[in-house]
Amino acid sequence: MPEVSVTSLDPRHQKLIDNARVAIDRGNLDYTLEVTAQVLKVAPGCLPVRKLQRVAQLKQVKGKGGFLSKTLSGISNAPFMFGGGGKKDPAKQLESAEALLAKDPNNVAALKMLAEAAAGLGFLETVAFALDAVRELEPGNRVNLIALGEAWLAAGKPADALKVADEILTAKPMDADAQTLMRKASIAQTMTKGNWEGQGSFRDKLKDEAQAVMLEQAAKVVASGDMTQRLLDDALALVVKEPANLNHYRTIAETYQKLGNLEETLVWVRKARQVPGGGADSALEKQETELATTVIEKHLKAAEAAMAAAPNDPAAKAKMDAARAELADFKLTEAKRYVERYPNDYEARYKLGGLLLELGQTDSAIGQFQQAQKGPQVRVASLVGLGRCFKAKKLFDLAIAQLTTAKKELAQMDDTKKDVIYELGACFELMGKADAAIGEFKEIYSEDIGFRDVADKINAFYSK
Repeated sequence: MPEVSVTSLDPRHQKLIDNARVAIDRGNLDYTLEVTAQVLKVAPGCLPVRKLQRVAQLKQVKGKGGFLSKTLSGISNAPFMFGGGGKKDPAKQLESAEALLAKDPNNVAALKMLAEAAAGLGFLETVAFALDAVRELEPGNRVNLIALGEAWLAAGKPADALKVADEILTAKPMDADAQTLMRKASIAQTMTKGNWEGQGSFRDKLKDEAQAVMLEQAAKVVASGDMTQRLLDDALALVVKEPANLNHYRTIAETYQKLGNLEETLVWVRKARQVPGGGADSALEKQETELATTVIEKHLKAAEAAMAAAPNDPAAKAKMDAARAELADFKLTEAKRYVERYPNDYEARYKLGGLLLELGQTDSAIGQFQQAQKGPQVRVASLVGLGRCFKAKKLFDLAIAQLTTAKKELAQMDDTKKDVIYELGACFELMGKADAAIGEFKEIYSEDIGFRDVADKINAFYSK
């Protein structure tokens, strides 16, 4: 399972990370650490976020004078083995490693634990990142250097593996493991550049088709339809032989997704979650939710298309209504489940509040928005949500109080602030306070005459 980029994250999380980068430059390390920890819960394979977190952790330790924990240094001094981990749950290992590193980012044993957990989850560049952090702390640790080189190879970075091998051989020219690493890295680098980029395909350059297939995979060549199907067949065969190996399930799911079969992708992600270690895997959890939502939305679009083609067909309408209800119920169920599991994820609480408000469950929505206010990234949006809830309950004075606070906290007159001011004006209207209402609408009118129906409201007011 590959790492993910920041740009592939939810837009809200992308914005959080942008804010965290600004915060670290300003010395607000606590905010950066809070945000990165929050995002990594949802996307543990986002290496740029993990790197940002480590920078903040190291700066924080430096500011406190620094320390180095040896408490668990005996966890693993053996060469790091990829694909291992025995019966250990990599997701739980990852949580343990993160907790230890939050207390002491210079804990070598915790960094090794992070590497082992990342390997179990398929986060190959994260493995190298963790072992490279160990190298910075223990530059003379030959065992770790060999493991680091192997990690770079596994991550498809032979040039970095060559640098590690050269570092070892400079100190010990006859080191057999380093020589082997150098040889493997040189071959891998040759496959991905230079001699292999000339005319013809890999198969033209190799007589053995099986070897050609292996090289194509290692070089990350874009697979054709036939190759993708072959990869799927191989993975299906492997999962029969090793039914407890979570990586095989991931491979099958990813391959079905490449083939565009989202239903089967969802089936195999759900199977993966039943494998030891899969149930606690937050990345798989997120993938399952996103896939299930996409599949239900796909069915809804098909039902809406059928309804459009036969607008007078009761059966088509019933099917469309059922699909809409299924989507709303699924989103609500998943949002509640997520909040129960991560009660301090204030963005999730805000999202749940919005779903509850849409469904008319106003009191429950109020509770979620009140909790969500604690999150600085969704504070203003939660105030607006509260205002809308109180407006729906006809508690207009309470709604005005929330919306007025939100208005004050928004500096720029963008569409968000215009929405808040419009809601304020609407509340004043419903209270019969026409002058106060028109005062709010004027603020929008002076900036954007075309926003909603403010022009009509202003014209009607002055025509009286």
